[in-house]
Amino acid sequence: MGGSFSHEPEELANKASSGAQYLIQQAFQDIEPGQLIDYHTHILGLGNSGSGAYVHPKLQSWKHPLDRLKFKIYTSAAGIENLKSADQEYIRRLAQLIRAIPNHGKYRILAFDQFYSPDGRVHPDKTEFYIPNDYIFRLAVQYPDVFLPVISVHPYRPDALEELEKWAQRGISHVKWLPNAMGIDPSDFRIDLYYQIMKKYNMVLLTHTGEEQAVEAEEYQRLGNPLLLRKPLQHGVRVIMAHCASLGQCRDLDHPEQRKIACFQLFLRMMEEKKWVGLLFGEISALFQFNRDPAVISTILQHQELHPRLVNGSDYPLPAINMVIHTRNLVSAGFISSDERKYLNEIYSYNPLLFDYVLKRTVKHPESGQRLPRTVFQTNPALEGSF
Repeated sequence: MGGSFSHEPEELANKASSGAQYLIQQAFQDIEPGQLIDYHTHILGLGNSGSGAYVHPKLQSWKHPLDRLKFKIYTSAAGIENLKSADQEYIRRLAQLIRAIPNHGKYRILAFDQFYSPDGRVHPDKTEFYIPNDYIFRLAVQYPDVFLPVISVHPYRPDALEELEKWAQRGISHVKWLPNAMGIDPSDFRIDLYYQIMKKYNMVLLTHTGEEQAVEAEEYQRLGNPLLLRKPLQHGVRVIMAHCASLGQCRDLDHPEQRKIACFQLFLRMMEEKKWVGLLFGEISALFQFNRDPAVISTILQHQELHPRLVNGSDYPLPAINMVIHTRNLVSAGFISSDERKYLNEIYSYNPLLFDYVLKRTVKHPESGQRLPRTVFQTNPALEGSF
């Protein structure tokens, strides 16, 4: 269910079949060297390296068997064998995977703040995991060939404005939220000053949209509604909607009855609003996992007008979790051929991060043959900052 790897990533260049090598070559033939970018790469850890990283105790206790199983799946996927050195093993494995990718470019690694309530209180009991900003910045300095830092500042924390400005002045340009798991309402008027600072420093908000399943979020799923993000856009803040809101049902806040419809339909509605062009973007991580509707994939592939505003993200370590990758379903839906599936599965056995990228460059619309263009996977000038 977790990691299912039978080879080292460095072995692929010499041992992979000619079919697998061909798919890789095709995936990179139009990519400028060093311009590949991944906007959504998670860092996990237990804090045993002095990182300050944290996971909720329930994830390591058999008193909570489902949580414990989830934790074991994640550590397996991340290549962690010894929990006493989990921080180091996670980073070592991730850097190894990236460096084994030809012309690998940079991966934006994500901090992840704790849960705060609107009154400013921190809630460790509702914080499934925590990755400090300092740790992310330190890793980006230590691994400049592969990592770029993304901070995470909860807008309800008492020092939110100071923390946000501190990192902005150090050149950090991207901020990560997961509202469903952090308890953040993006439309809350109390966040206005926060957005003003983001606008002042030309920062980018990468935020989860749609239903959240990887992290505990059941109590606050409504906060993944794409329509709530009109507030930062009104402040002129650039927003990346992670996953294109491709999972779950959201309330249509524009409808008198606020009926529930696919969150993805609300993402499309937001993208169609011309006033957000240049400010609103979609990010495609997780779109090709087993729990996504094939109609979402078809829509993303077919609507070429969306492509200049889409960016790539892997959501690593999710691509390394064997149970969420069902390439057979992609064959059945006509997105890849059976031969392509065979070679993609082979690539996965060496390097799941490379697999994730090659899969996205390989999938095509079953009728029109439309693929995702290279611009989705290269640095988007409209989203770049100083770091």
